[in-house]
This record gives sequence, structure tokens and C-alpha cells, in this order.
Amino acid sequence: RRFTEDPEVLRGLLESADTLDAFAAGLASSAAEPVGQHSFVSAMGALPLPVLGRVIRQPGEADAAGVRRPGLLIATRPSALVTAPWGATIRYRGPLLDYGNVMIIEPGDGYLLILSGLETVYGEVGEVIAAGAPLGLMPGGEPGAAEFLVAEQVGSGAGDTETLYMELRQGADPVNPTEWFADLAGETGE
Repeated sequence: RRFTEDPEVLRGLLESADTLDAFAAGLASSAAEPVGQHSFVSAMGALPLPVLGRVIRQPGEADAAGVRRPGLLIATRPSALVTAPWGATIRYRGPLLDYGNVMIIEPGDGYLLILSGLETVYGEVGEVIAAGAPLGLMPGGEPGAAEFLVAEQVGSGAGDTETLYMELRQGADPVNPTEWFADLAGETGE
């Protein structure tokens, strides 16, 4: 039994982590070897994004406060569905520091995919999920009929009002996620 499946130990890790890096490093120390016929590494460059949206901040790009993070920031529609881009095991779900609701999944080969900014998260820690499985919903309330009837101009960005932060790590070290997702292949973040 992995320590992340033990609620007491997971709670201790959560309470002792003062940064996302520290929390991810603690989770990574419990990562097991992948099981199955296909390795996660073989999917590099072919993964679908976990949510429909557009990238508004690349890895390493400074935000308005000058903070640089190793992940992507994706603008989404309110209540957008977030899904697993690859079959994985849920390693953490719930609030974390100031990141709001966070979902951390382990797709294999020592990698962790961290998704934050969700309003609702699905599944249980230790659950094995399939590619395309729903992981949660973005904030924004209940969709009403008006959202389906009002046509917005394509490319206006008017409907992208929520943001999902996505980070990929190999063990405790962040890796550039743009190399892994088909819609982002070839983009670089400096």
C-alpha cells in the first residue's frame, strides 16, 4: 500500500508542504513503476489537452506580479469539463495552499500531472482512471440555456473567463508540458 493511499500520512504531507514543489516531491517519492502495455513516455507529443481552451501563459513566462511558474495557464469557458489526457492513478484531489482545488494524477513512468483552479473534482485518491475520464469542472456556475443560444465571435476570447493551471513533473522536477500535448507541440516557453 502506497503512503498516499493512507489518509493519515497524506494529511501529514499536505500539512507539512509549504509549496507546490514540496508537495509534488513528497508525492513523487511514492510513485510506482508503470503497469500496462504502453508507457506514458510513448505518448509524448500526442496527448490531448485536459480542457478545451487557449494557452495564455507559457512555462517560465512571468505573470503580472513577475512570478514565473513551470506550467501552462489555460483560459477556459466557465464550467468547462477537465478530463484525463492519459490513463492514470489519482494521487491527490482537493484544496492545496492557495491553488484552490487541485487534481494530481500519475500517468506512469514517474510522471505527475498537476491541474489546479478547478471548482469541482471527481474521483478518489488511489482510483485508476481511463484516458478521457472526467477529473472535474472549472468554476463558473451552472450553465444556462442562454450560453448555448448566444453566438460569440470566434477568437474573441469573450467566453474564456476561467483559468486552469497545468504542470507536468517527472518525479519532483517540472518538465516543459508543451512537448507532450499535440496542440502545443513545437511551442516553447522561456
